[in-house]
Amino acid sequence: MSNSAFPHAAPSDAHALGPTRTPAFEQRLAKRYRAERNFRWIGKGAVIFSVAVLVFLLGNMLINGIAGFQRAEVEVTIDFPESGLTGDAVSLTAPSAMQTLEMQGLPDIVTFFAEEQLGTDAASELSPDAWRDIATALNDDPGLITRTQTFNLPATSALAAGLQGEGAAETQALADRLSAQGKLSRNWDLGFLSRSDATSPQAVGIWGALKGSMLTMLVTLVLAFPIGVLSALYLEEYAPRGRWTDIIEVSISNLAAVPSIIFGLLGLAVFLALFPNLRSAPLIGGMTLALMTMPVIVISGRNAIKAVPPSIRDGALAIGASPVQVVFHHVLPLALPGMLTGTIIGMARALGETAPLLLIGMRIFVATPPEGFASPATVLPMQIFLWSDEIDRGFVERTSAAIIVLLVFLLTMNGLAIYLRNKFEKRW
Repeated sequence: MSNSAFPHAAPSDAHALGPTRTPAFEQRLAKRYRAERNFRWIGKGAVIFSVAVLVFLLGNMLINGIAGFQRAEVEVTIDFPESGLTGDAVSLTAPSAMQTLEMQGLPDIVTFFAEEQLGTDAASELSPDAWRDIATALNDDPGLITRTQTFNLPATSALAAGLQGEGAAETQALADRLSAQGKLSRNWDLGFLSRSDATSPQAVGIWGALKGSMLTMLVTLVLAFPIGVLSALYLEEYAPRGRWTDIIEVSISNLAAVPSIIFGLLGLAVFLALFPNLRSAPLIGGMTLALMTMPVIVISGRNAIKAVPPSIRDGALAIGASPVQVVFHHVLPLALPGMLTGTIIGMARALGETAPLLLIGMRIFVATPPEGFASPATVLPMQIFLWSDEIDRGFVERTSAAIIVLLVFLLTMNGLAIYLRNKFEKRW
C-alpha cells in the first residue's frame, strides 16, 4: 500500500524528525533532577531539624522535671507512746482528725523529737507543715499511734537548696552534715501528684490544678462536641443556600481565627454576669473554652461531611431510607472520624489556654482540690504560669514537673480521641 493513502502518516526517514535528546534538553533534564534532589534534601533537613528541636525541648523538660518529682527530706523518728498523743481508729480516721491532732500538739511533738535527734539548727529547717505528713500517716494507719515510726519529713526550701550546693554557706554546711549522717536526702515525692498548691516548693502538689483541668475539659467537650457536630450537619445537609447561610459560614470561619482573649472577654461579660457566684469555677471556664473550640469542630465537621461520597446518600435513599436516616445512619458515622480529628485539635488548643481563664478569675491560689464543677479551681497551664513567676529555685523544678504532667495529660486525652476515631472509622 502506498504512502499516498495515508497523507498524515509519519515520513519513513527517521532523520527528518531530528534528534530528540539534544544537549539543551539533557541540560534541562539534569537541572530538573538536581532541583528534585535538592528539594528532597531540604525536606529531610526540615524534618530532622523539627525532630531535633522537639527532642531538645522534651529532653530539657525531662531533665529538669525529674528533679521536680523529688524533694529534700529529713529523717525523724517519732515515739508515739512517749509523745502523749491519744486517739483510736474512729477519731484518727474522722474528717476532723487533722484538727484534733493539731490541738493535741502534734506540731510541737515533731519539733521536740527533731531537736532531740538532729539539733536545734537542723530542727528549725523542717518545713512548718511537716507535721501534716505525720497526721496523714496516722489517718491512713491509726495503729501507728501505738508504736515508734520513722518518717521522711519535708525540709525547708533553704535546706533543699543547700543540699544542692546553693544558698548560704551555713545552710550548705548543715545540709552536708545531715547528708553525711544519712538524715537528709532527696527522695521521690509521690505526694506531688496528690497535693494541691502551697507557699513552699517542698509542699506543693499538682492534683488541684490537674483535677481543675479535667473538670474544665469535660465541660468543654460536653458542650462543644454535640453542638459543633449538629451545627455542621445542619449547615451542610439542611440549611437553605442564601445570604444568611453565607453570613453564618463566614462568621464561623472568622471565629476560628479570633484571639482567645476575646472569648475570655465574652465569658466575663456574659457568663459571669449571669452566674456571679461561679467565678473561677470549672463550669464557667469550660463554657468559655467551649465557645473557642466550637468553630474548629464545625469547620472540620463540615469538611468531613463533604468527604462522604454522594453515592452513599443515593444508595440509602434508593433502598427507602428517609432523609433523616440517611444523615444519621449513613453520613454521620462515615464523617465521625474526621469530626473527631477536629475535636482533638480544638481540645488540645483549649487545654493549653490561659488568657481566657485569666479574665474569669482562674488565676487563684487553690489549697484544696475542687469538689465539683462549681468550686473554685485553677488549671494546669495557669498553675505552671504561677510557679514560673516565683523567685524560689525550687519552683523552677516543680514547674518542669508540672509541664511533664500537662504533656502526659494531653497525650492521654489525644490518644483516647485517636483510638475512638480509629474505632469508628469506616472504609467505602
